[in-house]
Amino acid sequence: MSEGLSPHSAMVLAAGLGTRMRPLTLHTPKPLVTVGGKALLTYVLDPLFKSSLNRIVINAHHLAGQIHDWVENLGAPSVVVSDESGCLMDSGGGIKKALPLLGSDPFYVLNADSFWIEKDSPTLERMAQMWDRTQMDLLLLLATHEQATGYDGAGDFIKDGQGRLSFRGDRPTAPFIYAGCALVKPELFASMPDDPFSLSVLFRQAAEKERLSGLVLDGAWMHVGTVAAIAETEKHLHDLALRNKDQAVQQS
Repeated sequence: MSEGLSPHSAMVLAAGLGTRMRPLTLHTPKPLVTVGGKALLTYVLDPLFKSSLNRIVINAHHLAGQIHDWVENLGAPSVVVSDESGCLMDSGGGIKKALPLLGSDPFYVLNADSFWIEKDSPTLERMAQMWDRTQMDLLLLLATHEQATGYDGAGDFIKDGQGRLSFRGDRPTAPFIYAGCALVKPELFASMPDDPFSLSVLFRQAAEKERLSGLVLDGAWMHVGTVAAIAETEKHLHDLALRNKDQAVQQS
């Protein structure tokens, strides 16, 4: 039985080098690249602001000063920067470095190069309601291939009837994609080194213990990892806006 959760904090992974988005990222960190007239980070932070979290931590390495300035200009005291200018810590190492800012309860982790457009139910709230500490170490947001824009991979996970996840492994494809958002127990980092490491290490450890679960997104997911994906995402956002406008006219 799911017991639910009320997360107080979130981590946005924004320290990557953005090599697949060059030349745009030679002078601009990938999270600040403009998509549809707004910085990628704006889309990523939107659901977090709606969740009324106490603390949102954004890590920064590549052109970190621009991330600092952008956060300062937000004028949002709940948003702070975990600076990795001295050493890029990878996804897992960056989170461990920021743990003192994130607190002792499970928290959200979001990638800075993807976001979603949800339908009716708030996605983060659905994840919090599904959380069950007796069954889960990690809860991942998933997207199907049909829901995804800007993604050309083979998929990541298989999901059983209880929502438990296993990796694709040697299969040529998998039906579910990691949609760049997770609920994470901070205790998982206690045994990890203070050196750079990938969050996927913890995903695999949880899967081996059958404590990695997934929730499928109700909406559309955008992965903006390349220059080409920017145009794909902008077209999709434009089409969604037109569709919503048409629906509003029909209902009026």
